[in-house]
Amino acid sequence: MPQMNAEELKARVGQAAVAYVRPNQVLGVGTGSTVNHFIAALAQSGVPVAAAVSSSQQTTARLRECGIEVVSANEVQRIAVYIDGADEIDATGCMIKGGGAALTREKIVADLAEQFVCIADASKWVDVLGRFALPVEVIEMAAQQIIRRFAKLGASAVVRPGVLTDNGLPILDVSGLRITQPAALEREINQWPGVVTVGLFAHRAADVCLLGEASGVRTVRFER
Repeated sequence: MPQMNAEELKARVGQAAVAYVRPNQVLGVGTGSTVNHFIAALAQSGVPVAAAVSSSQQTTARLRECGIEVVSANEVQRIAVYIDGADEIDATGCMIKGGGAALTREKIVADLAEQFVCIADASKWVDVLGRFALPVEVIEMAAQQIIRRFAKLGASAVVRPGVLTDNGLPILDVSGLRITQPAALEREINQWPGVVTVGLFAHRAADVCLLGEASGVRTVRFER
């Protein structure tokens, strides 16, 4: 069997995710290269979508190009399904997200969703979170203060150069963490003054992961 490259794996899981879209209901849509494959597959599928709540300006533009109406999160009380990628995901469905700088809006949309479907290629599956630098969106005046807090944990945090989120805020990328208790760390970092969002998705972890592997798409369901 010929080996598939990362983009082919992403395309496979993007196509597989269309089966989780509930027709004629509001859909939550994340951000990133894997999600872009999902949007393309959804547009070709003909599955009717009432509207979408988007996690980024980039995703909003892509959805509208495909003729899908985008509404504000303030206009809905619940979303049936949220489909998004991850930078890392572990065997409990906890994730690191934010490589695409949309972590705060992704967390808002995920919190509205009845079901969170993570779509990822097999390289994102890890035993312990932390190999991928942890993104943290911060208020600019607190950046150095937060960097010092991470140093006390034995980690190195740097401001992501040339990047502001859709909220107009900087991101710190934190390396040197081995995250064995993601929910506890998420809770701790969220308490630090100046932190807007930490890119740990443990309190709202994935319900399902569609993992693109050489043999096809593996479906992993997580008990909650």
